[in-house]
Amino acid sequence: MAISQLDEVLERLTRLPEKDRLDLIEEATNATNDLIWVPNPGPQTDAYFCDADELLYGGEAGGGKSDLVIGSALTSHKRSLVLRRTNKEASKMVERFVEIIGSRDGYNGQEDVWRYKDRIIDISGCQHEDDKQKHKGNPHDLIGFDELVDFSKTQYEFIIAWNRSTDPKQRCRVIATTNPPTRPEGMWVIERWAPWLDPKHPHPAIPGEIRWFTTIEGKDTEVEGPGPHIVDGKPVMAKSRTFIRARLKDNPDLARTDYDARLAALPDELRLAYREGKFDTALKDAPFQCIPTDWIRAAQKRWSERAPLGVPMCSIGVDASGGGSDPMILAPRYDGWYPPVIEVLAKDIPTDRIGKVSVGHIVSHRRDKAVVVIDMGGGYGGPILEHCRDNDIECVPFKGAEESVRRTSDKQLKFTNKRTEAYWRFREALDPSQPGGSPISLPDDPRLMAELAAPTFEVTPNGIKLEPKDKILDRLGHSPDRADATVMAWFGGPTYLTDGKAWREKRMGRMPEVVMSKQASRHHIGARR
Repeated sequence: MAISQLDEVLERLTRLPEKDRLDLIEEATNATNDLIWVPNPGPQTDAYFCDADELLYGGEAGGGKSDLVIGSALTSHKRSLVLRRTNKEASKMVERFVEIIGSRDGYNGQEDVWRYKDRIIDISGCQHEDDKQKHKGNPHDLIGFDELVDFSKTQYEFIIAWNRSTDPKQRCRVIATTNPPTRPEGMWVIERWAPWLDPKHPHPAIPGEIRWFTTIEGKDTEVEGPGPHIVDGKPVMAKSRTFIRARLKDNPDLARTDYDARLAALPDELRLAYREGKFDTALKDAPFQCIPTDWIRAAQKRWSERAPLGVPMCSIGVDASGGGSDPMILAPRYDGWYPPVIEVLAKDIPTDRIGKVSVGHIVSHRRDKAVVVIDMGGGYGGPILEHCRDNDIECVPFKGAEESVRRTSDKQLKFTNKRTEAYWRFREALDPSQPGGSPISLPDDPRLMAELAAPTFEVTPNGIKLEPKDKILDRLGHSPDRADATVMAWFGGPTYLTDGKAWREKRMGRMPEVVMSKQASRHHIGARR
């Protein structure tokens, strides 16, 4: 029942004669005595009765998000999975179950399973990326993620694949609750629910509006209606999705306390996330974050849809495909201006012709004899490098593990390897305090921003050391391929503005010179002044 319908029922109730109204209230009370939990009027009720296959219920802290998951598991579903990112956080969910039920009866602490009447509720943490595997093949008609931004995208997508039931009468759904992300790793949530959360989305949706999505060529794609839709020659049904905003004022359990005052006293970035429920302005940098988030945002604000007039493509960073579901990423660069990254699906690069086919894709996007910078990590770049050289395409192999002999721009610190040097050079280029400001312009790509902001660094006796890539992968749930290609394009190619004349002569040929008389020359110089 939508909240508008509930309001209509309440209005009709107030118009009944007093005896009839009291009799109806008594009847309703008797009918709900067996319900262990009922949703609060307002957004929580809307969320409880929502028809979407995937619901994101989030926004302000204190909006009853966790209770929505717990209450739904206790009242509407036969087999539920309730998740928090860490085991310690999952144990807090257990305590909330105890508060609602009134006892621990039916809870098995060794198995983290709660048996309540005819319902089975699994409560679990998913602390490490691979912990998602323990839920493989286990069907649940409700899968609830509490504080979704703490999970990786790959954990979420893997686990919801088992949202199903053998009972045709049992409704299956995913409920994800969250506050706005305060770290770049959680930005994928905004990307997945972009129609509701991204203010720049070309086709925005209002809270509670149902939209339909399916996977087409490896990408999450919005479609019209449930389908069936023909994908790769086969009929596919789409899944519905929506977002409903949680508000503290609609939660009577907390609205009458001093909780709002405590949220108001938080630091700005946390206040924006938890008190005001803003999904696009509340990111907080991690300690020793290599590239500050604000610098990336500033570069995105400088971006325009077209490259500056007359500026050629200088380089193109290439993160090679390793097969499977791993795409090849191309990051062209026109001096400091970057167009949106290009993603070539792995299925379009046959493993027996990686070099030839990959170079074909690169050439189709390459302009102005741009230098091709190829990531050699993982061994996938070798065939591409060889094929580029066979075809006289100027290319540079990027070996991130190699020793670096250079220092930071202030000459104070060394780098432990080339990968650290490349990211630090990009950091320096993004620094808005440099003379003339930063020359970098980046497209508004949430995934690129998350990847660029993810790495941290430490200062060792051997110099600055960037966080290992496998740790970044564990937090993000995917390899930072877009960031790597973008950074390589800056690191391995020339810059047009500083090397413009040499660049033009090397790639475009020497421009014809006009010989002027001395008088004409003096007049020309005077006119320029």
